[in-house]
Parts: sequence; C-alpha cells; structure tokens
Amino acid sequence: MLIDLLRVRRSIRRFTDQPVEPEKIDLLVEAALRAPSSKGNNPWEFIVITDQTMLKELAAAKAHSAAFLQGAPLAIVVCADRTKSDVWVEDAAIATTLIHLQATDLGLGSCWVQIRLRHREDGTDSQLYLADLLGLPPDMMVLAIVGIGYPASSKKGHPYASLGLNQVSYERFGQHR
Repeated sequence: MLIDLLRVRRSIRRFTDQPVEPEKIDLLVEAALRAPSSKGNNPWEFIVITDQTMLKELAAAKAHSAAFLQGAPLAIVVCADRTKSDVWVEDAAIATTLIHLQATDLGLGSCWVQIRLRHREDGTDSQLYLADLLGLPPDMMVLAIVGIGYPASSKKGHPYASLGLNQVSYERFGQHR
C-alpha cells in the first residue's frame, strides 16, 4: 500500500558503492514518465547520470546540500520545457516525487536537490551551470536533481506524532478536530 511506503520513506544522502541495476533505473524512469501533468503536456525531460565524473560535477551545482551527489551511484536530473506548460514547476515536482516513491519501493534511498532559483558556492546561477554542463536548450529548466542509491545505513520513518496534524483544518481554516 502507498501509505506503507510513505511511512518508511526518508531522505538518504549516503550510499553504498553498489551500482543501481539497469532494470531498476528503467523502473525509476517509467515512474517519472507516468506522472500526471497539466493538460497532459508532459513538459519534462529526465537526464539519467551514472558517470562518476559527471556526478562529481553535479555535486558542485548548488551551494550546500548537493555535495552528497558525488557519492551517489545514480542521479536523475529533472528538467522541464517552460514553453510547454505554465505549470512546469508543478508537473516536474510531481514526477520528482514519483521518482522518490519508486526508489523507496525498490529498496533504494534518494534525496532531492533543489536547483530552481538556487546558486552555486561562487554565487553563479545553478541553472546556467547545469545548462552548460548538460547541453540544455534555453527553455529547458532544471527543477531538481535526485541522488539515488543503496542506503549506507537505515533510517526509521518519521513517527505519526511528528506529522503536524495541527496544520490540518476541517471545513474552514483553523477548525481542528
């Protein structure tokens, strides 16, 4: 059940050296491609990276929180063509979420690296850096990079008590059970 997957999923930033099998990569990509999108426009593009040199380059795409990518055996760069949809951000975010869920279902760990509206350590724009590195056309925007691999250690899911149930209203804002 989906709720069981959600209960155990955690962001994982440390991975073993074990490569992710091609058939699992194919399932991750299929999950992303099956994501719903506004008007069925499917504005996304996915770039699958397993090359260690390229993973190291991806780790430099953003100041803070991207360095773990150099230790990941796999990354999927989630892009979208902003001319195909005015809600490309939302469409790409849904696809990214499905990558995370599929990774968990396959026994893999994953972590999202936000790229949109972010900068590198030297202050340069993360989008421009990745556009040059990956050969992206001008309207292809990078939303995120998902680092994926076999977790180096296990983490327990977040307990039910930590869910922030006080952020749920019923019928009107601020009306709680």
